[in-house]
Amino acid sequence: MHLRTLVLLFVLAGVSPIRAQDSTPKPLRAGIVGLDTSHVPAFTKLFNDPKSEGDLAGIRVVAGYPGGTDMPASKDRVAKFTEQVRGMGVEIVDTIPQLLEKVDVVLLESVDGRIHLEEAKQIFPSGKPVFIDKPLAGNLPESIAVFELAKKHKAPVFSSSSTRFGAGLSAVEGNTELGDLLGATTWGPCSYQAGTPDLFFYAIHGIEALYTIMGTGCETVSRVKGPVHDQVTGTWKEGRLGVYRGIVRGKADFGATVYGSKSILQIAESPNYANLCREIGKFFRTGAPPVSEEETLELLTFMEAADESVRQGGKAVALEEVFAKAKAEAAKLIP
Repeated sequence: MHLRTLVLLFVLAGVSPIRAQDSTPKPLRAGIVGLDTSHVPAFTKLFNDPKSEGDLAGIRVVAGYPGGTDMPASKDRVAKFTEQVRGMGVEIVDTIPQLLEKVDVVLLESVDGRIHLEEAKQIFPSGKPVFIDKPLAGNLPESIAVFELAKKHKAPVFSSSSTRFGAGLSAVEGNTELGDLLGATTWGPCSYQAGTPDLFFYAIHGIEALYTIMGTGCETVSRVKGPVHDQVTGTWKEGRLGVYRGIVRGKADFGATVYGSKSILQIAESPNYANLCREIGKFFRTGAPPVSEEETLELLTFMEAADESVRQGGKAVALEEVFAKAKAEAAKLIP
């Protein structure tokens, strides 16, 4: 069809020919709850970069609520990170309701997972998509309650460590040179935070990497907690072993070994904020989480079971029993 004729048809139909061909997604205003982690300025820089492309493009952090608790990792850093994002053009507000009035999507970044459920109770009724940074909540019952509350309010939600989206880990699934996946070992820095399960605070990065490789299906967990290394061994279906080694002292890099029927794969990579933010951007657009509720809750159960194993002198603990107990407790937390 001749271009002049095509333009005339658009005009007669009351449609701008330029707008008809424009596929640019609607800009999204993002708000951050909890300005007490280094993720906040890092994520803001990625989303607010005028040169951002793909799933990072068209999303701008416009408002932030500082929040914070008495946890040292929070109270000692919230002022610094708040000023950093203020300097990046982010409006600082006094309450979560004020933030919700100004944004379309939310990043719940509070470094203290113990307050995530209470913050989620204020956010979810808005129905806005929410990314919750690690850990999902302060313990397993609260984590279950977060997902149930999100479903109640039809609020799309997901939670993940940035380790999951590294190029090396992402390439394991479907790797024909590896053959059948027989097991894996991951490792990384390990430190603890009073008031939360041992592995929720920093070891979660390495355990998230382990689940990225192994997937769901872990049945029992045993743990040896030492002054130098903290080792957790999970037994998956068909007897496959998944091991996490937390490095408490000494050189502490992230890495993984993947054992296959045809080859053994070595992976060494640090958490990748850019890849995580791309997944968050895609989620904000589609509402489809890149990590399932089932997998997130199982890896959190893995960590809770590891604590229980220590309490029982290193005995293997069944995830099914730990989850059932937590689910009963979670029912009391949902209004």
